[in-house]
Amino acid sequence: MLKARLGIAPIAWWNDDLAELSDDVSLEECLRQASLAGYSGMETGRRFPMNMVELGPILDRYGISVCGGWFSGLLLDGDLEVEKDRIREQMDFFIAAGAPCIAYGETARSIQGDQAQPLARKPRLDDAEMKAYGARMTAFAEWCAEQGMPIAYHHHMAAAIESEPEINAFMNATGDAVKLLYDAGHLHFAGGDVLGVIERHHDRISHVHTKDVRHSVVEKIDRETDSFLDAVMRGVFTVPGDGDLPFGKIVRRLAERGYEGWFVVEAEQDPKVNPPLEMAKAGHAAMKRDLFDAGYSLSGRP
Repeated sequence: MLKARLGIAPIAWWNDDLAELSDDVSLEECLRQASLAGYSGMETGRRFPMNMVELGPILDRYGISVCGGWFSGLLLDGDLEVEKDRIREQMDFFIAAGAPCIAYGETARSIQGDQAQPLARKPRLDDAEMKAYGARMTAFAEWCAEQGMPIAYHHHMAAAIESEPEINAFMNATGDAVKLLYDAGHLHFAGGDVLGVIERHHDRISHVHTKDVRHSVVEKIDRETDSFLDAVMRGVFTVPGDGDLPFGKIVRRLAERGYEGWFVVEAEQDPKVNPPLEMAKAGHAAMKRDLFDAGYSLSGRP
């Protein structure tokens, strides 16, 4: 039987890009609520101390482990050796924490954090740039794996690798050491085939974010004038079961292709409109049902 674990991202409690979409809760209260909702892991966020001496006892108190976390990469325009130095502290922390991977998000040229920039102005790479970028990412991913902490590449709205064709081109330009963080919400928002990408790249998917999407919000987004953060503030994302993506089919396809590992509920929303604990419980219930239906056994908390 395939094994899965359920984690959650702290972005439902406090948003690292939009302070106004944050609840006034401490790290311990965030972990307490995640534990109460049934999760066994949480990805890191801005209120996490970056060392296990301080963080370890807090995690143990709530039965939570580190199940990943974002790294703002700059390798598209940066130097390989500089990038190694930039990731070193987080890498050492994640190794000590026993995390499965670091979620590498390319922020060079990205407009994901700039509310003044509409989605249509996202960066685009020509064939030569993609080839060169792929070579650097492969070398970087190989080094990270050798150090004991693999990366999972996070395709992301408003970044250089956003759409399904861009994901395909990027995966073709990189070696096997570059694993893919599959995010159904970002993929669907970018117009991609959520099942087709699994079919094409399942052998390199190493981490999964289960971000749902509200079609009613997506349909009203004007990509010529609206930014990624505008869409977030309008509620484009939510937890599985509260949106419109077919997570039962998504989870089943991942199971059919042999995926095992973390499924991380990640949905940045206004905590005043969408209370984090309630949303965490709803997402956990929906994912637990879909995982069991697909034949997974759930490791960690009961």
